[in-house]
Amino acid sequence: MSRNRKTVLILMLLTAVIIMVPVIALKGAEFGGSDDAGSVMVEEIAGEYKPWFTPVLETMLGGEVPGELESLLFCIQTGIGVGIIAFYMGRMVERKKWQEAGGPERETEGEKVTTAG
Repeated sequence: MSRNRKTVLILMLLTAVIIMVPVIALKGAEFGGSDDAGSVMVEEIAGEYKPWFTPVLETMLGGEVPGELESLLFCIQTGIGVGIIAFYMGRMVERKKWQEAGGPERETEGEKVTTAG
């Protein structure tokens, strides 16, 4: 097994442990977010607080989404966004390197053609 593969497997195992420890160690704990804290603060300042709408997932489940699941979905959404941004930033860097190098040249019917990406 290569060193890179071992490193990836160890990091994946470590990630799974980091995810599972709080869930197992803090059974029944409430993991509140900034939305909850914001609504509590609005109630303290303005009195009665009534949300404008009910979240779609809560409507489908017929109740509130567990905090752990909500956090997981948020992290997945963040990961997808970061992946997309990193992909396009990498493309821009490579495109710049490729253009500075002059790009590949190919010959078409006796004449040189330089392509740009």
